[in-house]
Amino acid sequence: MSIVKDQQYYKFCFYGFLKNLRFFDAFFILFLLEKDLSYTAIGSLYAIREITINLSEIPTGILADTFGRKNALASSFILYIISFLLFYAGQDYWVFLSAFIFYGIADAFRSGTHKAMIMKYLKLNHWHTHKVDYYGHTRACSQRGAALSALVAGIIVFINGNYNTIFLISSIPYIINLFLILSYPKELNLPPKKERLSFIDTLKNTWQMLKQPQVLSIIHSAAIFTAYQKSLKDYIQPLMQKVALILPVLVGFESKKRIGLLIGIMYFILYLLTANASKFSGKIGLNKQRKYAIYTLFLGLLIGTISGLAYEYKYWYVALVFFSFIYLIENVRKPLLTGLLADEVPNKILASAISAQSLYRTLLTAVLSLLLGFSIDRFGMGKALIFVGILLLIINYIIIYSSKTKLKRKLID
Repeated sequence: MSIVKDQQYYKFCFYGFLKNLRFFDAFFILFLLEKDLSYTAIGSLYAIREITINLSEIPTGILADTFGRKNALASSFILYIISFLLFYAGQDYWVFLSAFIFYGIADAFRSGTHKAMIMKYLKLNHWHTHKVDYYGHTRACSQRGAALSALVAGIIVFINGNYNTIFLISSIPYIINLFLILSYPKELNLPPKKERLSFIDTLKNTWQMLKQPQVLSIIHSAAIFTAYQKSLKDYIQPLMQKVALILPVLVGFESKKRIGLLIGIMYFILYLLTANASKFSGKIGLNKQRKYAIYTLFLGLLIGTISGLAYEYKYWYVALVFFSFIYLIENVRKPLLTGLLADEVPNKILASAISAQSLYRTLLTAVLSLLLGFSIDRFGMGKALIFVGILLLIINYIIIYSSKTKLKRKLID
């Protein structure tokens, strides 16, 4: 049986498409560098955003499960819009700091909530066995939104040569998405009264679930690579800038406009590829999903290390190709790991469990963002990517090897 593309399916897809119309994403690091911020300062802003998410993550997940997922998502989009307006008006570190904090709280309200609503919808319609394929399709729409976003942003920068405007324009799809969320069926907002848990009971059930080794293993695997990708993903922009400077196209135009358009095109191609990567997750058999989760984790970290090596020796094209594969691997893993977690956790506390996963991820992202920002300022981009990649390869090998050893001992006992 293939997935059913009803009205709600298209709403889920349109939500992801609109959510990723963040026109500033393709130029975020370049925008902050233009405001005379160092990589260390940028790393600190990213870390503060992740700490804000960290502090808000589990409480907002439990609030979503207790008081309504639609309400949580609506609040999230209002906070996002406030953040965009602050970025548009801001000129110094402290205004950007407040924008990052609003963005962090919005992320905390959103993370896990929409995934939990999708899983709930599949369960209500007895389509739960198609969860990886279904989520892969909706995530592919998100990546198409990111592709269009980058292309439009590149055209905007090409026309007016200004990064600030794209923050203002980004608020428009988020206003539309706010009303889209409010149109979701009420059964996706809260479970039936007889199934609802109090705030305390939700907290207790989530804690009991998180103590299970299988759940912890999935959460670690999902969180560690997403944190890695999230902490360094915007650093592809200076690399794209270097590639744009040596491409023999649009040479007669002003440098900033030319670079802006070429970066937009590069991102457009990249996100079209990640959309296909998300759909590929659904083709992975149930018996291979856990193995693929481990294989892609190590492959992604190795590829990141190779990208740093190519960057160090100024092979810009090679570095860009390998850096792009980090995006592709993340988009294969995301539906895969979400499906594995949904298999282990009851839907009524799934938003809370995903929020706990996001809590762990944001903690890791904060640490990696600070480490990357400091390392880039001190040693350069190439050496920083090599150092972080090798460090995470070693740490994850130790964690996975030790967990397998403990499991074998437990079986023998």
